[in-house]
Amino acid sequence: MGRRFRNRRLELRAQYDAAERRKQDDEELDEEEEEEDDEEEESAEGEEGEEGEEEEEGEEEELDEDGEPIVRKKKKKVKVKVEKPKRTRTVKTPRLRMVWKVFNNSNQPVATYDYARKQEAEEHAARLQAEKKQTYFVQPVKEPIE
Repeated sequence: MGRRFRNRRLELRAQYDAAERRKQDDEELDEEEEEEDDEEEESAEGEEGEEGEEEEEGEEEELDEDGEPIVRKKKKKVKVKVEKPKRTRTVKTPRLRMVWKVFNNSNQPVATYDYARKQEAEEHAARLQAEKKQTYFVQPVKEPIE
């Protein structure tokens, strides 16, 4: 089963590389055709300025087997589309509130008090320490508002 995936990846990679090569070849051909078109236009402009009569005589259309003139279509230039960056949504962070939590020695929360009631939280931790002879402490914690 593992071999099949590895071969599939190689096939996909080969397909991707072939597509890239075709794309580069197409771009090179388009550039060459554009250069040829530019040269033809420049030479045509130069002939117009010199003599207009020769242009009419010099225009001989190529004929196909039936004797009809061959009409060559000029290829349109491909416009490159500019990709707009995709908008990413910002993750909404929930609003947080600060509270005091009393923890035992194994970092398990025992009690929770509002931020304004720090004194009560410390008293609760001291009371638990005296009763149970274990370590209790108070820490500020941010938790989401419900």
